[in-house]
Amino acid sequence: MPQSIKKSAEERMEKAIQALSRDLSTLRAGRASSSILDRVQVEYYGALTPLNQLANISTPDSRTLIIQPWDKSSLADIERAIMKSDLGLTPANDGNIVRLSIPALTEERRSELVKLTKKFGEESKVAVRNIRRDANEDIKKLEKTDISEDESRRHQEDVQKLTDKFIAEVDNVLASKEKEIMEV
Repeated sequence: MPQSIKKSAEERMEKAIQALSRDLSTLRAGRASSSILDRVQVEYYGALTPLNQLANISTPDSRTLIIQPWDKSSLADIERAIMKSDLGLTPANDGNIVRLSIPALTEERRSELVKLTKKFGEESKVAVRNIRRDANEDIKKLEKTDISEDESRRHQEDVQKLTDKFIAEVDNVLASKEKEIMEV
């Protein structure tokens, strides 16, 4: 029974790391990538819709993104959504497509992105610690009926080792992204 609790906790911690990686991929590091538009929501016929469901997004070169909407009437909505987002990009509309030029990152913008990266990392660490707390509570519930106090302590130590491992993994992911952002 405690094994299934630890296995479940490990799977949830892995998902927290995957969510962190997904969030970090939306931060631009000076190169054009369609993933930076993943969080952009467009108000389309009264409903918020992810941009990638309304248009084809391509990267013709390392500094340009081209957004080609399937419905030309949504061009203005797409432009408005990009302007409202925290990307700091200004769209150029030529009537058929929206073009985003990705400027080189300034030192100030790089430090802002590093702060944002750290915020995402801290949120992931909190998620991992919450998973640890849930697993420990489940183990303590088992202590009252199925397992001894010593076994409970041993399983809680295993959960702590798992937590330490995933916190270190979060730190590695953050260090990698910070290095990528600070690269000139």
